Amino acid sequence: MIDIQITGFFGLLLLILDIYAIIKTVQSSAGTLGKVLWIVLILLLPLLGFILWLLFGPKR
Repeated sequence: MIDIQITGFFGLLLLILDIYAIIKTVQSSAGTLGKVLWIVLILLLPLLGFILWLLFGPKR
C-alpha cells in the first residue's frame, strides 16, 4: 500500500489550492450536482481532486 503524507509547507500550500478550487467551483456556472460532486472529490482526495479539477473541472 502506498502511504503518502503531506505535511508542513506543502500541506499548507495544498490546503490553499483546495480552498481556491472550491471557491472557483462554487462560483462556476456548473449545475448544483456537478458543483457538489467536485467539492466532495476535492475534500476526499485533496491532491488528486485538485489535479483532476485543474484538468476537467468547470471552467466558468
